[in-house]
Amino acid sequence: MTTHSIDFRIYYEDTDAGGIVYHARYLAFAERARTEAIRSLGMPAASLLSEFGLVFVVRDATINYRVPLTLDDIATVTTRLLEQKAASCRLEQVFTRGDEFCARVDVVLACVKAKDGRPARFPPLWRDLLRRLEAEE
Repeated sequence: MTTHSIDFRIYYEDTDAGGIVYHARYLAFAERARTEAIRSLGMPAASLLSEFGLVFVVRDATINYRVPLTLDDIATVTTRLLEQKAASCRLEQVFTRGDEFCARVDVVLACVKAKDGRPARFPPLWRDLLRRLEAEE
């Protein structure tokens, strides 16, 4: 079991007038990092829909900002599973610049039926796949 890390360069489009990453961009980077974390485990997120008629939706997200990311920084986003339930999971996504902690996103994803938005249990394949994002203690 392992966490997943991915690097993103900060571009002008990611920053506000002061050259600091705009707060909502952290959510966009976190979304990309989650998608790539799942893909790295061998399953594109789109297959949850195509094979099972299910999708992930963000039920809750909290961002804790510590040090701002700025133009041209390389930010690393590390994703790990904190908790898994029958139809939801909680992930931690930590943003760093080198060894410096910059921000943390705590996100709860719900698994729902695409046709009506009702909660649905993770298929066993997906439950096992997500469990692989648990960090070894």
